[in-house]
Amino acid sequence: MSNFDYDLFVIGGGSGGVRAARVAAATGANVGLAEEFRMGGTCVIRGCVPKKLMVFASEYQEMFADARAYGWDVQDGTFNWPSFRTNLASELDRLEAVYRKLLVGSGVAIHDSRTTVTGTHEVALSDGTKFSVKHILVATGGRPVLPDIKNSELGITSNNIFLLPELPKKILIVGGGYIASEFACILNGLSVEVTQFYRGEQILRGFDDEARGLVSEMMIEKGVNLQLGMNVLEMEKYDDGICVKCTNGSEKIYDQVMFATGRTPNTDGLGLEAVGVEVGLSKEVMVDDYSQTKVPSIYAIGDVTNRVQLTPVAIREGMAFVETVFKGNPTKIDHALIPSAIFTQPEMGTVGLSEEDARQQEAIEVYATSFRPLQTAFANRPDRVLMKLVVSKTTRKVLGCHIVSPNAGEMIQLAGIAIKMGATKEQFDATCAVHPTISEELVTMRDPVRTA
Repeated sequence: MSNFDYDLFVIGGGSGGVRAARVAAATGANVGLAEEFRMGGTCVIRGCVPKKLMVFASEYQEMFADARAYGWDVQDGTFNWPSFRTNLASELDRLEAVYRKLLVGSGVAIHDSRTTVTGTHEVALSDGTKFSVKHILVATGGRPVLPDIKNSELGITSNNIFLLPELPKKILIVGGGYIASEFACILNGLSVEVTQFYRGEQILRGFDDEARGLVSEMMIEKGVNLQLGMNVLEMEKYDDGICVKCTNGSEKIYDQVMFATGRTPNTDGLGLEAVGVEVGLSKEVMVDDYSQTKVPSIYAIGDVTNRVQLTPVAIREGMAFVETVFKGNPTKIDHALIPSAIFTQPEMGTVGLSEEDARQQEAIEVYATSFRPLQTAFANRPDRVLMKLVVSKTTRKVLGCHIVSPNAGEMIQLAGIAIKMGATKEQFDATCAVHPTISEELVTMRDPVRTA
């Protein structure tokens, strides 16, 4: 019998925390989990899932025009935001219930409460109840933050976008990362007049230059008013909206302003530093390769550690934690070659090194092709796709794959398997093409377009 109330207490009911709790409970451990808001965390409640459903909703407008080009007698419809929002809320309720059912079915005790760490082996619920615990796992995630400008509280973040009573007619989205760019495309597809400001030279910093350049071009082509080298100075509330003063001196009124300019780990008020856990300058929990903090009984996974802010990564970190602590199999986190997708329109999928990063490391060859895909070319749309492989001259391994295309996310998952296995360009070439598809270009590019 354990001398503790719980062998493991997880703080945070997001994807990483829930997976770790369930898998730990399956080993026979006595597990408790606390969540102060809604089970499912950022991804399920206010992130990936509702965002992807909004992406689907926003793509129908182009489908009507395409259908007519293909001979269907259909008319453009009108988008009913209240109807969609009601259906979205129902789906999120269903998913939250699934998460709860999985936890209960695994034997995890759920506490719907804010929880703080009050000792190296102790946690306290908001009602004062304290538990002694052998291991503590912090999985509290992160949250979007508003910038430090005058009246920034007049703006909203990605947390609020799903809760708007009505869609704005005109919105300003501030930021150049994937969240800002995805929502610019979504709202543009839902017939909102979208302006996007980014202070840098090009959106999607850190991704392959050629790929993000094409995404940017296509966003502008589809109607997003993308303004680079631009930022907000201050905002004022007017009767007819929010007046935004820009860094170039111009002013304009918008119905809504959405900031997607950064996220911060949820460590405020958790009590971590008081018990000896190191918290970094960006409020992230500092951990080693095994997700362990400086306090041996306390671990942290997911966005709260500010390593790689992706749901599947948090889940893998949770699994590795259980392997290490409850199965006696010390397992390091492998953060290399993680495939990811950006659900802009067009989508972008990426795994491995960008051309720019690869150039810094070794001699490379670049294989790339850009073309109008058959489906949309027939409908006389100007859409273009990009297929790109970055290859090591020495080892012939594919160091990076970058796809800008419809369903790029689906393609990059499969390309990611090959690249993670260390596939060479010649092994790609030896694979027979599936014709006619966009993805066949990944195995039919014979000559490099450039070397470096």
